[in-house]
Amino acid sequence: MLDHPDAPILIAQTGPLKGDRWSVAGPLVMGREPGCEIVIPDRQVSRYHARLTPNTQGIVLEDLGSKNGTYYNGELLTGSVVLQDGDTFRVAMAQEFMFVSSDATMPLESLPVRNGRLLLDDRSRQVWVNQRQLSPSLSALQFHLLSILYHRQGQVVTRAELVNAAWGDDQSAGVSDQALDALIRRLRDRLAEMDNTHEFIVTVRGHGIRLDNPPT
Repeated sequence: MLDHPDAPILIAQTGPLKGDRWSVAGPLVMGREPGCEIVIPDRQVSRYHARLTPNTQGIVLEDLGSKNGTYYNGELLTGSVVLQDGDTFRVAMAQEFMFVSSDATMPLESLPVRNGRLLLDDRSRQVWVNQRQLSPSLSALQFHLLSILYHRQGQVVTRAELVNAAWGDDQSAGVSDQALDALIRRLRDRLAEMDNTHEFIVTVRGHGIRLDNPPT
């Protein structure tokens, strides 16, 4: 658990270990096998599923050839990745974790304060609808798209601005209208999983997209 207060922290979110925390001061293997540093009691989880390893670059997450995969910020992980403050990853579909660097100052027990059915926190990359956390987490593209709408909610955001926000300046030139429409549709579907009585993402024809986020 938290034996090294200056080390980065791993926080279990949704799943059987919810609320538990570990210091990432050395390698941590996650899996169903009792000998793992983090034991996840779920049949979806492989015996040795994923591993965190500190090195000179930071904390590296890798999948250990698991059957049901490891998902990094909502995307299936292939190879390995260096975790950044606020990143989330999911072991199979059973247990979600959030990574917090040692110098993080984010409040870990509270939701972002804002008046609306939908809440978004850029630091943890988490979304809540009607005070329920969206799980599994949005993909990186979906989150970037929702973030710009959230911070400009009520305003119409042009399609060009949405593309730049989701894909970044370096890749936005090759993004088609169809790709943006598909991303918007997937985001609408994810939000509808939590609240199908309200359409949060509104198309303003000829102008762009806006977020309609009524008060709770």
